[in-house]
Amino acid sequence: MDIALHTKKMKSKRIVRLTDTRLLRLFKDEGISGAKVDEEALEVDRIGFQEMLEYLTHHEVDYVVTLNTSRLWRSDIVKVLVHRELKKYGVDIRSIEQPQYSIHKKDPSDFLINGLMELLDQYQRLEISLKLGRGRNKKAQQGGYAGGNVALGYKVEKGKKSLVIDDRQAKTVQRVFDLKEQYTSWTLTQLAEQLNEEGHRTKQGKLFTKVQIKRILDRKAFYSGLYHYGEITANGKHQAIL
Repeated sequence: MDIALHTKKMKSKRIVRLTDTRLLRLFKDEGISGAKVDEEALEVDRIGFQEMLEYLTHHEVDYVVTLNTSRLWRSDIVKVLVHRELKKYGVDIRSIEQPQYSIHKKDPSDFLINGLMELLDQYQRLEISLKLGRGRNKKAQQGGYAGGNVALGYKVEKGKKSLVIDDRQAKTVQRVFDLKEQYTSWTLTQLAEQLNEEGHRTKQGKLFTKVQIKRILDRKAFYSGLYHYGEITANGKHQAIL
């Protein structure tokens, strides 16, 4: 796949001939002409093409010049990918053997391929989501941290995927349950006011509200050592606070 980058010497509304352009750089892929596709990343998997895209990020270019568009793609999927990348940089294609070719011309097949690729992209995202969900469910069934918001009293150490106790926050959690047991008739608002008066704060360093107190009380089973994730409940691997 041989690709030459050109820029115009002068701007004009008329069609510019190749003699009116200046060669900037030549890119070449050794071996088979055309291009391969990285199906997971949905991008053209050729070293020369990727080097060209890197060049476009730092230089002003008007045209990618090639002998024939078949040097750039051999399938409609690759064609759409090439068009997508070049349009990002406002670059058109000049083909020596196809002088009238332009990526800006409307082609009904492009709409079809673009639609199919959008569906493929959605399918891949859904497939990844399902795989992640299965992995998280399996971890939850074993009592391990499966992701999501970390409850007050715990933290996730950097580089690890397990819950460990945050000593300062754990004292706050314990104090909530102590107050609830000591003052059974107190409302959630009264519990929050007492915590705030004693200097306790949320993870974000803010004052407690009745909503946050209820959330702590509702997690009594979790703070006692059980792990709950979706419909799964198991003996947690995390250390109990209560």
